[in-house]
Amino acid sequence: MATVKAKVTKKAVVVKTKVIKPVVRKEPKATLVKKEVALKNVSKSAKTTTLDLSVSVYGLDGKVSGKMSLPTEIFGSEVNKKLIAQAVRVYQANKRQGNASTKTRGEVDGSTRKIYKQKGTGKARHGSLRAPIFVKGGIVHGPKPKDFNLEMPKKMRRKALLSVLSGKFADGEIKILSGLEKINPKTKDFVSVLKNLELVTGKNKVLVIAPDAFANAKRSFSNLQGITSTSAQRLNALEAIRHKMLLITKESVSEMEKYLLKTE
Repeated sequence: MATVKAKVTKKAVVVKTKVIKPVVRKEPKATLVKKEVALKNVSKSAKTTTLDLSVSVYGLDGKVSGKMSLPTEIFGSEVNKKLIAQAVRVYQANKRQGNASTKTRGEVDGSTRKIYKQKGTGKARHGSLRAPIFVKGGIVHGPKPKDFNLEMPKKMRRKALLSVLSGKFADGEIKILSGLEKINPKTKDFVSVLKNLELVTGKNKVLVIAPDAFANAKRSFSNLQGITSTSAQRLNALEAIRHKMLLITKESVSEMEKYLLKTE
């Protein structure tokens, strides 16, 4: 019998090896957010500590009489332009009186009788002399007394003022003055002070922030154009932003700390 030879084929054995990747543990989002907030707070605190708010104090002769450091909470806070715009809008709206008023056809003086008969005249049909199309008649859709007042929380108003003061300090538009209580109540004396401080009035308005006790000193610039005075208690964002320069007395700085940083 014939013998059958079987062919044996060798198959290559391929061994697959698994690559073991290192396990990376991901932190939850809450912890990541906390770390980011902590880093931001650290950076903010670092900025506030390194912020130098020391300024020169000028005398009436225009020379530097000393130095003082301004409070960071008032002159070194973050400038919020949107809040400033909102505060200015509120202050300007509250200045409107809303007294404009017109009379309708039911409020003007005039006869109530029918002018002429309804038919047969060839004219248009009219029933009253007080109609808006006649002279001395009523006004249609005219203005009436209206209240334009807007409300803004006290904390937001205060924060807007701090933003304006901080922006003024950053732009170099604040000068500290000492000895204003010693000035004579004469216009020429205060004009000489402005010249010594190199403050030009006219287009550049100057706001003098002085205590109410300086009534005698305020007479020296009460009739000067472009000069306005107020106290730390009555200062607001609109008044501060309307003036180019702020001339703050040394005594008013402590008053501003008292009224703007008080906790309620």
